[in-house]
Amino acid sequence: MPFAFLMHDPLAGTLMLLALLWLSAKVGGELAMRLKLPSVTGELAVGLALATLHRAWSAFPDVAASPATELLGGLGVVVLMFAVGLESTVPQMLKVGLASLRVAVIGVVLPMAAGLAGAWLLLPQGSPFMLDLFIAACLCATSIGISAQVLREKGASDSLEGRIIVGAAVVDDVLGLLVLVAVSGMVAAASGAVAGPGLMNTLALALGFLVVAFTLGRLVTPYLFSLASRLRGEEVLLPLGLGFAFLLAWLGNLAGLASIVGAYAAGLILEPAHIEDLERRERRTLEELVHPLVTVLSPLFFVLMGAKVDPAALFKPATLGFAALLAVLGVAGKYLAGFGGGKGTRAAVVGWGMVPRGEVGLIFVAAGAQLRLNGAPLLSAEVQAGVIGTLLITTVAGPVGLGWVLRGRRRS
Repeated sequence: MPFAFLMHDPLAGTLMLLALLWLSAKVGGELAMRLKLPSVTGELAVGLALATLHRAWSAFPDVAASPATELLGGLGVVVLMFAVGLESTVPQMLKVGLASLRVAVIGVVLPMAAGLAGAWLLLPQGSPFMLDLFIAACLCATSIGISAQVLREKGASDSLEGRIIVGAAVVDDVLGLLVLVAVSGMVAAASGAVAGPGLMNTLALALGFLVVAFTLGRLVTPYLFSLASRLRGEEVLLPLGLGFAFLLAWLGNLAGLASIVGAYAAGLILEPAHIEDLERRERRTLEELVHPLVTVLSPLFFVLMGAKVDPAALFKPATLGFAALLAVLGVAGKYLAGFGGGKGTRAAVVGWGMVPRGEVGLIFVAAGAQLRLNGAPLLSAEVQAGVIGTLLITTVAGPVGLGWVLRGRRRS
């Protein structure tokens, strides 16, 4: 019977999870906007609520454990970063290059110094210095995806501050990789292992990828899309654009960078002049074609990121205190980095835009969970929960603060 077939359809469970995620994301985003908060804040909070429900009631689905939803959420942030890249060009980014570099360097040094001080104060005496250093490294990360979404919502992606934030976050990704390489190498050396030359090769590959993407890639792209404009099929612009973004995201990942950096680079080097023939033929811009995908897929990523937090470990008083103090130090360090933007920029906008740690910080924690010092895990369960709590607090505080200062700028 057809009905019996549907009841045993292996896809049915995934469809139910997707329905739950999309509806929850919209409800959370709507509630946040009614409270005059960025919608991503509500989406993160809804994800945490779903994780809490699953742990309190085992029959409730574990939305973070589904490979299908994980895939769609990952696609969501990749498409989001491609769309953000399309809103700027390489010449525009070069104009804010020095400002972005200053913000990025300050945004790595100050949070790391604050994190070292906080770890020294909060961790028990006798804790290894490598653990302090790793916690400090987690505070130097910046999540470009969350700030990019808030900038898009407020119509500030192409502003001077918006370009500085995105450029600084890209530089942060490279600097953060360098810090992770250094800490991992020191842990390996302290344990008597060889201090990872493979990690140094990864760093060199990452730097090489960025150089090639922003130089050779920008020269080759016009010819590639000029050839593509000769295709006679209909509606080819969006598939070609996404294919280009996914290709660079994959290459960036091979080079050791987060996939979102490669996707952002694809959007940045794909300038309007490169695709004007295709846009004229289809009577729509690539940005207009990508926008519905961003609207549909990106909320899944933010809900899933909130759902990955373990509420049982997070809501212990000691863990919350540890997370809160580290979050304050982390926010202060990134906020002060906003003053590196220079004259003509609002330091508060740049500073709050650098605050969220998000998926980049979670990547750091995942790497730290695999490190072992003298045969024992570097991160205990309590410390790992505390660091994740810090990342969650800064991830929520960042869009709240950024939305507030952007709303103030629009009123003035």
